Amino acid sequence: MKKIVKYIVFALIGVLFVGTFIFLFKKSKPETESFQEIEVGLQSIRKTTIVTGKIEPRNEVNIKPQINGIISELYKEAGQTVKEGEVIARLKVIPDMNSLSSAQSRVRLAEINLAQARTDLDREKVLYDKNLVSAEEYDRVRQAFHQAEEEMSAAKESLEVIRDGVSKSNETGSSTLVRSTISGLILDIPVKVGNSVIQANTMNEGTTVASVANMNDLIFDGNIDETEVGSITEGMGVTITIGALQDYSLDATIEYISPKAVEVNGANQFEIKAAIRADSGKMIRSGYSANAEIVLARADSVLSVPESTLEFSGDSTFVYRKEGGTFEKVPVSTGISNGINIEITGGLDKGDIVRGNRIIKEK
Repeated sequence: MKKIVKYIVFALIGVLFVGTFIFLFKKSKPETESFQEIEVGLQSIRKTTIVTGKIEPRNEVNIKPQINGIISELYKEAGQTVKEGEVIARLKVIPDMNSLSSAQSRVRLAEINLAQARTDLDREKVLYDKNLVSAEEYDRVRQAFHQAEEEMSAAKESLEVIRDGVSKSNETGSSTLVRSTISGLILDIPVKVGNSVIQANTMNEGTTVASVANMNDLIFDGNIDETEVGSITEGMGVTITIGALQDYSLDATIEYISPKAVEVNGANQFEIKAAIRADSGKMIRSGYSANAEIVLARADSVLSVPESTLEFSGDSTFVYRKEGGTFEKVPVSTGISNGINIEITGGLDKGDIVRGNRIIKEK
């Protein structure tokens, strides 16, 4: 029994020894190098940049009331179209008590003056009929009466405007009616029935009753880094993609490049705006996040290789070109790059084979 155990132990030691030997033998075997072989060919290369921004209407107009008051009725809501001059809301006027008191006082005074002017005219007419006063004197008194009538009419109209916000003579142009100043789409109505609103003045911007914009005239507004702004010009075409609309893009044209940088997260950025050629059959909403792809440089049908095949030494650039059965280091000159492939402007010919990535394998 002891001999059997002894044999088993010797056998296990032998297996362990052989296994170790095989493992060390394999580890000691030399590895050979081989590389991908890449043929130099013609390709079109575009150097692009992506600018983030958003879609906005070119002109967004805030509609504000002409008088102070309370919203009594809203005739429109966000998302509806409106024409220039169309009524959006009606106001209920809250008159200023001082102004109201002054207007009432003016009416009372006009009534007194009109009554006196009527008495003077009646008296003058009796004298004129008896040829006791001249025609000139009679015309002067009659003119004073007409002036008093006009003053009375103006005083009453002023009182109606202060008290009601509208007079009988201008009901169609009532300042209690808030009208759109442009034709377009209502983007927002930030007020509700019952809200107080105030007119714009030198001390206050006034209350916005509605925001209206022409959604057929849109722009892309974004920022580009200072390292790339020198490569773009006004009039360049860009491609706009909208995150909310998958597989949908728009063409646009750069029409504005800011002459002054703004600092964004520690980097200098320049604002750019591009006019969008909108598709009338697609609903584009104000404020959509979007990306603008701008082609900074392009080269069509040029020799190119992957950037990974290049080797740099000082100011020189090299590739390994296949000569016979080996790769020889040769200098090359390069052009534009798209981050993956790079243009070769000298040192290689179409059809040349260059060394690519290294492949490791056993002999």
